[in-house]
Amino acid sequence: MPRIHVLFYQEDDGTIPVLDWLDSLPPKAQDKCVVKIERLRELGHELRRPEADFLRDGIYELRVGLRGVNYRLLYFFHGKGAVVLAHGLTKERVVPPREIHEAIRRKRKFEQDPDKHTYQEA
Repeated sequence: MPRIHVLFYQEDDGTIPVLDWLDSLPPKAQDKCVVKIERLRELGHELRRPEADFLRDGIYELRVGLRGVNYRLLYFFHGKGAVVLAHGLTKERVVPPREIHEAIRRKRKFEQDPDKHTYQEA
């Protein structure tokens, strides 16, 4: 199976929510999140619980746990070969509906103009 292309969603103002969130995490949590992103890159749609789960409306969560803390990266698929990381959060029991709504909003914006909302490394 070919590797999936992982993209980072970029806001109109140029901020990249997932990268900003990752930067705020402790180093060990960052490392675990990067490992999960690599698993997503390798497996794409084949990645399942406990590592990933479908939430709703085309939004999925990448699940990372460390020392009793639940980290989640919300993402969606674009076309056949890409996944877009919308944003990250730390949660307790369930992903709050407002976080899912934000991911849906970003998905819609991305679909309207993928080039504008894809982070390109300099």
